Amino acid sequence: MPDDHSAAATPHQHGHGHGHDTAPASPRTRKLLGAVLSPFVLAAVIGAVLLHPFGEPPENAAPSGFARTPVDGTILRAETGPCATTDGTGNPPGGAGQCLRLRVELDNGPAAGSIVEQTVPREPTTPEFDAGDEVVLAYSGTAPRRGSSYQIVDYQRGPWMLLLCALFVGAVLALGRWKGLASLAALGVAFAILAGFVLPSILAGRNPLSVAVVGAGLIMFCTLYLTHGFSARTSTAVLGTLTSLTLIGTLSAVFAGLTRLTGLDDSTSALIGALGHGIDARGLLLAGVVIGALGVLDDVTVTQASAVWELHRANPSLRWKELYSSALRIGRDHVASSVNTLVLAYAGTALPLLLTYSLSGNPFTDIVTTQDVAQEVVRTLVGSLGLIAAVPLTTAIAALIVRGETRTGTPAEDPSGTRVVTLVRHGARRGATRATGPGGARSASPFRADPEGNSLPLRTGGR
Repeated sequence: MPDDHSAAATPHQHGHGHGHDTAPASPRTRKLLGAVLSPFVLAAVIGAVLLHPFGEPPENAAPSGFARTPVDGTILRAETGPCATTDGTGNPPGGAGQCLRLRVELDNGPAAGSIVEQTVPREPTTPEFDAGDEVVLAYSGTAPRRGSSYQIVDYQRGPWMLLLCALFVGAVLALGRWKGLASLAALGVAFAILAGFVLPSILAGRNPLSVAVVGAGLIMFCTLYLTHGFSARTSTAVLGTLTSLTLIGTLSAVFAGLTRLTGLDDSTSALIGALGHGIDARGLLLAGVVIGALGVLDDVTVTQASAVWELHRANPSLRWKELYSSALRIGRDHVASSVNTLVLAYAGTALPLLLTYSLSGNPFTDIVTTQDVAQEVVRTLVGSLGLIAAVPLTTAIAALIVRGETRTGTPAEDPSGTRVVTLVRHGARRGATRATGPGGARSASPFRADPEGNSLPLRTGGR
């Protein structure tokens, strides 16, 4: 029959999803998702234009402590001896002690090829320097051939870090191929937004939380669509991420105020001193919470949206409640591991701080409520709440969209092979009815074989 042939063509035409949407969403769904997401995209773009310091000169082009130029050098000789005296009393500076005397050849800079002397006090925090080490010196900008114009500040790490990056890129491309290439491009876009918009805007005195919200929105839209393509599934993940980010921003602002967090830790205080002008330290703390949670949120929302689509692909007859419950069971396991990852990541970052406070001998309750530790606790718990909320929110949105597509009867939601099974069953029932006849008695030879071996109904009575 014509209807059977046309229906049977559907799975053949749309059966090549393999982990992606089987076909584009229906026009109705595209219009709905576009109407919901377009205002947020427009708001992110307008916010970026308004907050970016276009043409504004930096308020302090050479802040105190950051005015020295980096110069590469190679240590030719390193020997330990008494520190040189400078006060005319015969005592080494700062009292008796040993110093490390270094001869360093400058690899670049205004005096490239010259050799300068450096004296480094031997202290518990002093790195170990040996002949052949490649180091970075800070050059003050005057007297390029005098050792006093330089100060060793770090090791050279560029080549080894480039090797590590190459290994990372190679691993991503080997496993992900074109998908991996898209994810690397999305990572580059995220870094470009951070370096080209977020950092300059905050340094120019813009509100850090507003900058972080706009920057996170730009990163979210660009990276998700660039990595996963323009589809109803990706738009669902975007909606879930957007909703959860809003919740995280709100909770972080509320509890930062209730716990009276100032955000003035050592690094922030040093930044303010270097800039020479005020900055909203609490807003900077909240900005870090929003941007830090974005990466984990993307993972959770994309996984949940994919889970709903795959469950619907496996069984299109699932109702909304059944689809939501099944996907939520998957999400529970995922969010449990994600929260654990987030907590351990923040604990690892704050490990030196925790060790320092542990030396005080104070009770744990006193340590955890100090400014530096409390802000990490608030950051972790607020981010975890956002992750937990992202699972049911994204799952509900995805199930609504998938079931809406099913009700509209779009072939995009008909998984490969599903209609084939239905047609086979329908044909079997019709064949059984014809074979047994209306009275239930089996008729003789109701089928004949065609040249290809298929069974066809016998034509009787000249029909």
